Formats: sequence, C-alpha cells, structure tokens
Amino acid sequence: MKLAALFVVLTGLVLAPVWGATPAQACENCTCQGEGTGQMSQVIQALKAAGAASVSVKVSSRVVPHAVQRGVKLIPGIKNIIAVASGKGGVGKSTTAVNLALALAAEGASVGILDADIYGPSQPMMLGIAGRPESKDGKSLEPMQGHGLQAISIGFLIDVDTPMVWRGPMVTQALEQLLKDTRWRELDYLVVDLPPGTGDIQLTLAQKVPVTGALIVTTPQDIALIDARKGLKMFEKVGIPILGVVENMSFHVCPKCAHESHIFGSGGAERMSRESGTELLGQLPLDESIRSQADSGKPTVVSDPDGKIAETYRRIARRCAVKIAESQRDMSAKFPNIVVQNT
Repeated sequence: MKLAALFVVLTGLVLAPVWGATPAQACENCTCQGEGTGQMSQVIQALKAAGAASVSVKVSSRVVPHAVQRGVKLIPGIKNIIAVASGKGGVGKSTTAVNLALALAAEGASVGILDADIYGPSQPMMLGIAGRPESKDGKSLEPMQGHGLQAISIGFLIDVDTPMVWRGPMVTQALEQLLKDTRWRELDYLVVDLPPGTGDIQLTLAQKVPVTGALIVTTPQDIALIDARKGLKMFEKVGIPILGVVENMSFHVCPKCAHESHIFGSGGAERMSRESGTELLGQLPLDESIRSQADSGKPTVVSDPDGKIAETYRRIARRCAVKIAESQRDMSAKFPNIVVQNT
C-alpha cells in the first residue's frame, strides 16, 4: 500500500487543498496553525508508527483567481483584489491596508497595494518610497517597490504638498488609470486602500473593478460604527463579499503599569459583526509603535515581525486569504471565445 493511502487509512485524515491560500494560511483551516501540531503531525506520527524510517513533508501552494461582481472582468496580472474600506476617516484604515499587504507577502504571496485615496495619499510615506514611477512605453507605469510590495499611488506623481483640487469624474478616471495602466507583475493579491466614505471612488470600484472581497475597518466608538455599517451595506448591495471587520484602537495598555483601558469604548466591532453576520478578524491596540513605525516608512509587520501586533496582522491576513480561498473560483478564463462571422 502506498504511504499516501496508508496514512488516510490509519488516521482517517484527508488534507483537502485550499485553493488561493499559502501553506501557512491553509493551516488556519485545521488545528496545526503552521507550527507542526494538529493534522500534519498526526500524519507524520502515523507514518512512523507504520514503519517509515523517516518522513519528509513538502507543502506547495497555488493562489488562483476567485469570483467577482457579475459583468466585471478580471484585470490581467491580478488574481484577487481586496478592498480595504472605512466609513469614516481617522480610524487607521491605511495603516491596516499596508500591514495587511505586508502580512500577505510575508506568507509567501505576491502582493501589490493601490493607494486609491486620491485626495490624501499616504502609502508612499508608509512604505518609505520616494521618486517617480517609470514608463517604458510612454503609456503604462511600472509599479514602485517597497518592502517586497508592488505599489502605485497618485502620491508618486505629484509633490507632497500639492493638493488634488479635482471633481469626481477626474478622480474616478485617475483611479481607473492607476489600476489598469500599471504593469502589475502577476499578483496573487492587490490590496486597495480606499478613501473613507461611500462616494465616487467606491462606486467606481463596485461597478468597474473586479473586487474579490472587502475588509471593513472601524474603531469601537459608536460614531465610527455608524459610518462603518454604511460602508459594509454598500458593498453588500453591489454584490461584493465582506471578508470581515477589523477593529483598530480597541484598547490601550499603559506602558508603565500594564493597565488595559478602552478609551473609545468596547465591543463595538464585535456587535457590528454579529448583527451583520460577518467575522471579526482582529482587534488592534491603540499603540504608539503602530503610528511611529508607519510614519517612519517601516510598518509594524516589517519593523517588529515577531511582535504581538505583527502576529495579529498576520492572523488577519491568513483569515482573509482563507475566506477568499473558500469562495467560488473564477472560471471565466475557461470559457471559449465565440466569434460570429458572416459567410
């Protein structure tokens, strides 16, 4: 009997593939959590008990495109698009977006980030990227590089002190050009950092951009939750799945006495998730290090990769990847092209 069949007989385990997740992300679906325990260790132990002198386990992954809104085609070079949104500004959405992108990349995925906040771009500073993107053909832009991410932002094309005094149509056109005229290089995930609110940018995203899922960022404060609910319902109305909710500034731990206080209230995102039937993916503290690391151009996931906060971001990223992997796969590439000719 082959060893592959033997361990199924001995343990009753079937390790099904999770399409669209890296090995560590796939572990979120079982009990091993990527640390050699749970299902994988049971398999190894069963093989050794059956007489195997040594066991070598190799795990590979393949991220695939997943279904998007009806009538919207995938963009070449991008498999999955994650929109990071908030109803209100100042809740830490951009910081969450960049750390989410970095966490996905740390898991082995090819990741890009699009700064869709035309009026207030912040990703160039958060990623510590300076300069202008190149254009090899005079028509398209090469993405900038920072901490292993491909990145594009209107902030790369204007001076840092230049205000964008544009009306809605110009803003939406700029978003489309940044997205479709950038030469993305085979991305597993593109994280889109949206501006706050439910205006022109969000509407364009819903109607013309193939979004795999949306992540809602809020704080526990009631006034922030009011607008976060509006953002969540907007995505539901246009048929974009909600991957979950992230609560920023959930609590503050005093650096001197370690007392935990809830400055902006408590349980807000948990109630919102329960009422809307979505998942609370993670709760992040009100911590000076998150702010200072983002301001320095080295966000938490790269500044302190082994810290508790970075682990929370990685856990959020894994859950996002698994929820995408569990969704319906995009099969549009399998359909034949139909050509009607006059004969």
